[in-house]
Formats: sequence, C-alpha cells, structure tokens
Amino acid sequence: MPSVLILFAHPALEKSRVHRAMLDAVPTRAGITLHDLYEAYPDLDVDVVREQALLEAHDVVVLQFPFYWYSTPPMLKQWQDLVLEHGWAYGATGTRLAGKTLLCALSAGGPQHAYRPEGYNRFTVRQLLAPIEQTATLCRMRYVAPFVVHGTHRLEPAEVAREAARYGRLLDRLQAGALALDAAASLDALDPLLADGMPEVPNGSAAPDAARAPAAPAVYPPLAPRALAAEGT
Repeated sequence: MPSVLILFAHPALEKSRVHRAMLDAVPTRAGITLHDLYEAYPDLDVDVVREQALLEAHDVVVLQFPFYWYSTPPMLKQWQDLVLEHGWAYGATGTRLAGKTLLCALSAGGPQHAYRPEGYNRFTVRQLLAPIEQTATLCRMRYVAPFVVHGTHRLEPAEVAREAARYGRLLDRLQAGALALDAAASLDALDPLLADGMPEVPNGSAAPDAARAPAAPAVYPPLAPRALAAEGT
C-alpha cells in the first residue's frame, strides 16, 4: 500500500473546530504519518535533513492547512523554502520526489460559490493554489485536486463531522491506492470522488477493510496544546 505523510500546519489549532475534527478522522494505522509542523518547529527553525527523510519515506504527501489570504500559513511556506532544495527536489539531479503524489487538504471560511470566476474571490481554490501545483510539477510529482472544507465559520457540528468523515475516507483511499488519481488530477476539487456511496476506483487493488489490521498511528511528533496565534478556520 502507498504510505501517506500529512504535513499539518495551523498556527491556532485550539481555535479550529474543523481541523481538530479532521485530525481526529486520520486513520489510526501504520502507513499514515501525521506531522505537525508548528509543534515540531515553534521557532520556524526547520530541520531540513529530517524533513527530507520523511518525504523520501512516503509515497503520498498531503499538505493540510487553513487557507490564509489565498495561501498557506507561514510555517508551510518556510518549510517549502528550506526543504525543497535544488539538486534534491528539483533541477537536473533533483529527482528524490519524482513520482510521488501531492495534494492539499484545506479549510476556507468562504462558501464554495465564492470561489468561482463569478464569485467574489474570482478564482477557484485550485487556481489560487497554482504556486503549489507548479512546485509539484517542478519536483516531478503528481499533483491532484485539493480537498476543501468550505464555509467553516457557519458549519453546524453535524456538518463538521461529515466533512471530517470525508477526509478520513480520502486518506483511506489514498493509502489503499483506491483513489482515481488520473481523474483527480483534472478536477477543481475532489468532491465528486468522495461522495457517499462512490465506489473505490483502484490505481492498484484496494485491500478489503478486514485485511487492514489496526495499528498504532504514526504521529510525528505528538500533538499537544500550544499557544494561540491568530484566529483560523
């Protein structure tokens, strides 16, 4: 099965109903690693060797974050600037990420209809994530459509739970090799592939649930309460 690395970056996790629920939905078994960048590097002093080793050890990389000013929180930008080195991630000899899959899993305060050409944000979320998509292309990675939770400020608890369940289903399918990556690469968002009752479309063969023996989750490093930074979603 493909191994999945979740690079989580939220400067105010204690204020976020949505991201706490999404983290709770991360499957608790081997092969899925949750890495909280703000917890690991509160001073933004990223350990490049450590981060590169994590990337090399996984097949799928998920960037999970709140959508701040049409971009990522600063920690994730710092991570990109330092970790994705020339000669390692890109360039003539930079092939260490080639063939891996990259996608974003994010929350946005605005409703879905706001992220359209006729909406007040003027662009789709995928279009606004173009710098990350081009980064993936430069690193010879496969980039697929984002997972987006819209309208976070107005979601009822049941809606938050539903979105978290969708995220857990996405991670299940990514690890099982059961998400149609070719289709996902051409979409604006992953919603059509995660609808309730949507059958798994394997890129390989999806292991039956009974064959997936639960194991201790790979959480690196463990999550812990931290100081509030700024209001997020």
